[in-house]
Amino acid sequence: MHDRCQQNKGAEVNTIDLNTLYDSTTQRTLRLWQHQRGNELVAQKSAYDPQKFAIGAGIQPVMSAEMRTLLQTLTQITRYDPLADVMPEAAFHFTFLPVTLPLWEADEPLPAKTQELLRIWANFQGAMVAISDLRLVVLPGQLLLAGIPDEQSVALRQQFCTQILASSWEAELRLRHVNTPLPAPFWHSTLLRYRAQCLPEHLQTFFLERQTCRYGDVCGALTLTKAIYNWAIAYPLGQRE
Repeated sequence: MHDRCQQNKGAEVNTIDLNTLYDSTTQRTLRLWQHQRGNELVAQKSAYDPQKFAIGAGIQPVMSAEMRTLLQTLTQITRYDPLADVMPEAAFHFTFLPVTLPLWEADEPLPAKTQELLRIWANFQGAMVAISDLRLVVLPGQLLLAGIPDEQSVALRQQFCTQILASSWEAELRLRHVNTPLPAPFWHSTLLRYRAQCLPEHLQTFFLERQTCRYGDVCGALTLTKAIYNWAIAYPLGQRE
């Protein structure tokens, strides 16, 4: 593992606040599930166009054996469910900062002002982000793997966000976060998106059986991408020569 990841392991920021937020989010979802029995089978449209590309930053860390087993088990038990959208193992990533909504077709060029974004990004490309104490967190129709960032990761994200807000990309960033704080508080990977109001009973059980489990830490180098929603197709931007 990268030296900085070893040095900062356990150097966490706002641990109590994030732990409380993760716990309260899960408890709110569990209460909601109790009132939505049966609604899990009512298919809903995806929130975003799954074929369009967005610009965003994140890390693609090495998966531990525990994380790989978790994702493989989830893939196995949903393999015949057309409403279940599990992150492909090869696309495993943690979001750092999504910059835009999905706006572009695969072969559509990015706007000229992308050069400004790449100049900003040059100060962040390859920087290491560390997230520890990973656990499952549930939203009504999603299963997240979320954890606690170290201080430097938090500072890096705030710096990047501030610089984007001072650039010609401010409007795109604000539109991407119109329903969430900027930057959003969670540090996570979305393992499962379920196209219904809530998870079906067997996936609720999958979560409940693992609710108290911890999945260790991740650390990875930041990359800026043009990617579809789950990074199954992703093109790196602004890599150094």
